[in-house]
Amino acid sequence: MLDPDRLSGLLSGPEGLGRDLVYLNLYFQGEPYLHPGMDDLVQVGKQAGLYVSTSTNAHHIDGDRAESLVRSGIDRLIISIDGADQAAYSSYRVGGKLDKVLAGTRAVIEAKRRTGMTTPHVVWQFLVVGTNEHQLNTLKRMAASFEVDEFVVKTAQLDQPEDGHPLLTRDPALRRYDRSPDGRWTLRNPLLDRCWRMWQGAVVTWDGQVVPCCFDKDATHAMGTAEDGAAFRSIWRSERYQAFRRSILTDRSAIDMCRNCSEGTQVWA
Repeated sequence: MLDPDRLSGLLSGPEGLGRDLVYLNLYFQGEPYLHPGMDDLVQVGKQAGLYVSTSTNAHHIDGDRAESLVRSGIDRLIISIDGADQAAYSSYRVGGKLDKVLAGTRAVIEAKRRTGMTTPHVVWQFLVVGTNEHQLNTLKRMAASFEVDEFVVKTAQLDQPEDGHPLLTRDPALRRYDRSPDGRWTLRNPLLDRCWRMWQGAVVTWDGQVVPCCFDKDATHAMGTAEDGAAFRSIWRSERYQAFRRSILTDRSAIDMCRNCSEGTQVWA
């Protein structure tokens, strides 16, 4: 993740992006609360007048950490909780500990009460897969008992869906894929030659690389490196970026990262 100085350079100054943005997501790949300067990053975003969100596995949020998280001013905290017991949770979150998720959630809720803060808006996000779909109603009840602000159910992206895949849900309403007449599992919605993400925003990686969207997980389509807002604006308007946008509008299926993209697909169950 970016360091606070680099983020400040992107958002502030005459060419800073802060004057054009409204929303800042402080997550991409990995766990954001392993970053020692995470609260500082939040405060940089808030100073620029942005709504700031992050997504966490809540494994590194104890009492003191929870209070500093709340006091940072972060607006939205998504906590991934992918099972109602350890067996189901760890079937997807390999090596993860459900008790840490529950303890982290409880610590944040208690810190909000203790400080009198109304934020963050705490979301439990349940990524539903074949090994945990039977626990959906149990998790809804758990969310109510923990008094989180919102409970959402997200369908899973699978690299190679196929018969017998352990993460493919039995309930069609809880998955993104259907079997085609020829027996192949494919995205439920057609892959159309359009994508609003190309004009809505971008991802800046920890080392400043600008990539078109969060599906470019390995920065395969990096458009350049932005040290400040002026550099980002130059990259955003560059011929390279414009050519990539044109390719989305003409033959999106030719781009690897787009073939399994959720754009146009029912992601929330």
